[in-house]
Amino acid sequence: MSIEMKTQYGQIDISTDVIATIAGGAAIDCYGIVGMASKNQIKDGITEILRKENFTRGIIVRQENDDVHIDMYIIVSYGTKISEIAHNVQSKVKYTLEQTVGLTVDSVNIYVQGVRVTNV
Repeated sequence: MSIEMKTQYGQIDISTDVIATIAGGAAIDCYGIVGMASKNQIKDGITEILRKENFTRGIIVRQENDDVHIDMYIIVSYGTKISEIAHNVQSKVKYTLEQTVGLTVDSVNIYVQGVRVTNV
């Protein structure tokens, strides 16, 4: 599946895997994020931190009409304010996708899959 963008020069199709990888890389750079989690692991009660090459398993990119929506499943660090982390991730992902791909994202939905104690 891909996201279609129409420009004055023609049409650009960007794979949702590429968008998910860029969004995951932007999210990991935010303070308080331990890693990305798979969207299906909450059923099993086990959350595993995904590596960079598997970000697409923890991010869903949807296009409805001309709107692009991203659902991100994250694991946060213990002792941090979850609402602030979510806001920072939303802002960073929107900004990064706008700057790198030229894609305007309408919503970034954050689902916290777990809390981990990080070694300092």
